[in-house]
Amino acid sequence: MTATLPADANETTDPIAEEGGAQNGGGEGDASAAESEAPEALPPEEEPAEEEAVEAIEASGEFVDGVTAQNETVGAFFETLQNAAVEIGHFRISVLDVLLVIGVILLVITAAWMVTRLSRNVIKRITKFDSSQKLLAEKLSTIAIWALAFLIGIDMLGIDLTAFAIFGGAFGLAIGFGLQKTFGNLISGILLLLDKSIKPGDVISVTDQAGNEAVGQIRKIGIRAISVITRDQTEHLIPNENLMINQVVNWSYSSREVRVRAPVGVSYDSDLDLVTELLYKAVDDTERVLKHPKPRVNLMGFGDNSVDFELRFWIQDPEQGLANIRSNVYMRVWQLFKQNDVEIPFPQRDLHLRSSKQLDQIVEMMAAGKLDAG
Repeated sequence: MTATLPADANETTDPIAEEGGAQNGGGEGDASAAESEAPEALPPEEEPAEEEAVEAIEASGEFVDGVTAQNETVGAFFETLQNAAVEIGHFRISVLDVLLVIGVILLVITAAWMVTRLSRNVIKRITKFDSSQKLLAEKLSTIAIWALAFLIGIDMLGIDLTAFAIFGGAFGLAIGFGLQKTFGNLISGILLLLDKSIKPGDVISVTDQAGNEAVGQIRKIGIRAISVITRDQTEHLIPNENLMINQVVNWSYSSREVRVRAPVGVSYDSDLDLVTELLYKAVDDTERVLKHPKPRVNLMGFGDNSVDFELRFWIQDPEQGLANIRSNVYMRVWQLFKQNDVEIPFPQRDLHLRSSKQLDQIVEMMAAGKLDAG
């Protein structure tokens, strides 16, 4: 027979087992808690990916996308140009980038040139400005227009300016050493126009490398130099900075009236009153000589060979030349002196020989030779 245990006996639990089970259960709970508190295992480190090259001109990608949306065939062509690229360091320059740069540069230059011409025409119509103020306004507007055109071109291309960081130091050195004279001449030209000491149309003295002085008229004041044309149609380009630091003779700075001097010498036997009258008449008969201020004849002194006069007269067109007006006056003086028997003397020298035995012997020998020959 098989003995059956009562149900209560099956349900009876061993306290030791329960305690062990409790202990085991507590161990499992502690283990799960420990597992939850333990840090998660880190994934194995991945190797850093290679940095992709940065497009030097960001606008090229947007340009290709826009063209592709309109025409896939043309877009594919431009995408081919974009893929043909050269990588320099972390920068990538494609054929499309170069073509975009050239196109934008041509567009910006053309637009800036047209706006510059328009601004010049507008400034020339301003009647309240004189010639120097108009020229200054033209220069300032030109500088502003081209600076704005440069910024607009950079914005249109979407150029990452960090791409030019490499060249920043070199460009700064170029400005500091190579272009300092250019910027100095630019600032000097602006200052000359501001104080109106030198302006187009003025007549100044120009000295060439040989030291010969000539009078010329300022034709143009440029960014780097001024243009001066002399009477022989020689054009001198003088840097603006030289006019700021060197002495300049401006014949028409405050007034266009210039006084010309013409020295004249006559014989001691001449009638000085008649000479003075003839000199005044010679000036009155010559064109370009002003009546006011009046000409002046001065007796300057008694020279070794002549009585020295100086004829002073005024003109108001020095750009027409000084030597030619002096020549015309001299020609008229010569004619009047000839008509009135006024002598212009030659240089005269009196030679005195001191007596000596040798000189006396030479004279005796010469006299004896003449007597024998006779």
